[in-house]
Amino acid sequence: MAKKAKKRALKKKTASRRPRQAPKMLSDLFLATLKDIYFAENKIIKTLPKMAKAAHSKDLAAAFNKHLRETQGQVRRLEQIFKMLNKPARGKPCEAINGITEEGAEIMKDFKNAPALDAGLLAAAQAVEHYEISRYGTLRTWAEELGMPEAARLLQETLDEEEATDHTLTELATSVINLEAEAEYREAA
Repeated sequence: MAKKAKKRALKKKTASRRPRQAPKMLSDLFLATLKDIYFAENKIIKTLPKMAKAAHSKDLAAAFNKHLRETQGQVRRLEQIFKMLNKPARGKPCEAINGITEEGAEIMKDFKNAPALDAGLLAAAQAVEHYEISRYGTLRTWAEELGMPEAARLLQETLDEEEATDHTLTELATSVINLEAEAEYREAA
């Protein structure tokens, strides 16, 4: 028993010597999430050209290329926000976006030249959009709560683009892509 008591006392003494960390605040979470989405957007910039090239549908490829240009502008907006915070524009690895883009890469590989390729690409792109919509909505709200109206405005601008892209992808899916995949399947059967 004496041995356990000594261990506890030593542990307590050692713990008291460690410098105390300041509590994490909403502003810290805002910055961490900003780094997360910055990483994600840069990953998306590398992924969209591959998806556009893989797409059979000219309309889907055009949607991917249009969103690539928008995403480049979104990165510039994020860089403006980093500048407002007097922080370097630096991303931190985002496992969520890595996983979503890996799924997209698997679809390109597994469904290459298959009737359902474009439907799979579109679904993967919408998974990315839904992730981004979630992040930008949260960041915009936090910017408002932190008294950063210009950052909130920039984040809302990006959120609007992400929601419009999601809407465009849904329209493509329901009016053309999914129907073509199903028709090609029926023709092959």
